[in-house]
Amino acid sequence: MSREAMEYDVVIVGGGPSGLSTAIKLKQIDSNLNVCLLEKGSEVGAHILSGNVFETKALDELLPNWKELNTPIKTKVTKEKFLFLGKTKSLSWPTWLLPSVQKNHNNYIISLANLCRWLAEQAEALGVEIFPGFPASEILYNDDGSVKGVATQDMGIDKEGNKKDNFESGIELHAKVTVFAEGCRGHLGKQLISKFNLNDGKDPQQYGIGFKEIWEIDEKKHEEGLVMHTAGWPLDNSTYGGSFMYHAENKQIFLGYVIGLDYKNPNLSPFDEFQRFKTHPQIKKIIEGGKRISYGARALIEGGLQSLPKMYMPGALLIGCDAGTLNTPKIKGSHTAMKSGIIAAETINEHIKEKKELSIYENKFKKSWAYKELYLARNVKPSFRWGLFFAILFTGIDQILFRGKFPFTLKHKHADHETLLPLNKAKKIDYPKPDGVITFDKTSSVYLTGTNHSDNQPVHLQLKDSNLPIKYNLEKFDEPAQRYCPAGVYEVQLENNISKFVINSQNCIHCKTCDIKEPSQNINWVTPEGGGGPKYGNM
Repeated sequence: MSREAMEYDVVIVGGGPSGLSTAIKLKQIDSNLNVCLLEKGSEVGAHILSGNVFETKALDELLPNWKELNTPIKTKVTKEKFLFLGKTKSLSWPTWLLPSVQKNHNNYIISLANLCRWLAEQAEALGVEIFPGFPASEILYNDDGSVKGVATQDMGIDKEGNKKDNFESGIELHAKVTVFAEGCRGHLGKQLISKFNLNDGKDPQQYGIGFKEIWEIDEKKHEEGLVMHTAGWPLDNSTYGGSFMYHAENKQIFLGYVIGLDYKNPNLSPFDEFQRFKTHPQIKKIIEGGKRISYGARALIEGGLQSLPKMYMPGALLIGCDAGTLNTPKIKGSHTAMKSGIIAAETINEHIKEKKELSIYENKFKKSWAYKELYLARNVKPSFRWGLFFAILFTGIDQILFRGKFPFTLKHKHADHETLLPLNKAKKIDYPKPDGVITFDKTSSVYLTGTNHSDNQPVHLQLKDSNLPIKYNLEKFDEPAQRYCPAGVYEVQLENNISKFVINSQNCIHCKTCDIKEPSQNINWVTPEGGGGPKYGNM
C-alpha cells in the first residue's frame, strides 16, 4: 500500500522528557532545522507517570531561565524521612546517614506529566511540530539497512484486520536522523536493540513496576515539601522494592510503590502489595479521612550502566528510558533522560552539518555527568540479590565510604522473565479484600486513569503462541499475568469446565509489565489505535 510521506530533518518518537529536550535543544542550536515529534497519547503528558522528585540539573542547562517561564515546578523539598517498616512498627533512619545520592536538597516535588506539557509548549514556540495521538507503529529502513524513519499506524481497522468506513492510512515520516524516546520498554526500541545487536556484551536489562496514587488529605496532616521513602514490609527480605510519599501542593500527596520485576513468587501481585502497604499504621494515619483522586502504574527501567545498550545505530539514536538512563538508587530518571536528549541534539547537529558519524553520541554521553552518575550508582541494584539487609549494608559502604568507586562492577545475572519459581515451590500469599476506603480493587483504580480504547480494533497485546497461557503458564505458574498486570487486563475464565485465557485489552494502561515479566516472552505489546490508553492529568 502506498502511503503519504513527509520529509523532516529529525523525527522524534515520544513526548517525554528526553524527546522534548532533544526537540528544544535542536531548535535552540539551529532554528531552521525541520523537527517533528510524535506522541502516542491523546495529548503530551497523557501517558506520563512518575513519582516525581525532580532534579533540575538538565533543565538548568536546557532552559536556564525556566524560573521566569511559569513552569509547573513550584514545591521545593523542605524535609526528608526514611523509614524501615515492620508489619506494625517502623524505624526512622537518620537522614544524615543516607548516601548523598538519596538526599533531595534543592529538588522539587512535581507532576512530570505537567512538566512535559510545559516543555511541549516551549518546543512548539520554537517551531517544533508536535503530533499527539499519532503512535509510530513501524520502523522504516533504507536499502542499506539504516533507519529511514517511521510510519504512523493505520486508523480505522477492525478486530479482524478489515478496513472500517473511517479507515485512514498511516503516514511515513522520513528523516536524516530518527530519535527513539518512547520511555521504558519502547516497542520500537526493543526491535532496534534486537536488529542492531545494541545489547551485545551487556547484562540483561532489569525493570520494576511503579504504582502511584494521588490523595487529597486533611490539611493538618499535610506537610508541603516533605519527601518520605520506606523499605521493608509488606515485601519479604528477598523481594526488591520500596515506597514513596511526596507532599505536593494543594493538600495533595503523591503516594507510590515500586517492586522489582525480578520477584520470584508467582503468587505475588504487585498491585495488591501496594494496596496492603497503605494499611501500615504509619501510612494509614496520613491518608485516613482523605480521598484518592488518581491512580496509575508504569514499568521502570532499572538495569543501569551494566544493561545500557549502545545508543546509536545507522540513521537513529535511542535515548532516555528507551535505552535505560534511570539512576536507580537516586530513584530519578527525568534529569538523566533530559541530558541524554540534549546530547542527542548536539550529536545530530554535528552529524547533519559536519557529516560526523552518529557514533560520536556514545563518546559525548560517556563524558557527561549523566554517565558519571550511572557509573557511581552501578553496584546498588545488583546488590539486592543478597536480600534487603545485606544490600543496604553494602550500599552504605559503596555509596558513603567508597562514593561508588569500588574497583569492581556487580553483574545482573538474569532477565526478569526468568526468575519465577514454579507454583509448587512458591509460598501462597493471601491478600485481604479491598475496603474501598484505604485499599481498592483494580477495576475502580483503572477507572481513575481515564483509560479508553476503541472496542473494535486489533488487540494490541499480541500472543506469539495462543495456547501457551493455558497449556504452560496456568499449570506451572497459575498464569501470573492475572497478578502482575496492574489493570486487570488478563483473566483465566472457565467455560464448560475448560480454562480460557481472556485479554481485556481495553483496560490496558500501557505499563508494559506483561511484555517484560511473561515467563516465555509470549506477550508482545504494540501500539493501539492513536490516542488510546490512559489520560493522566496531574501524574
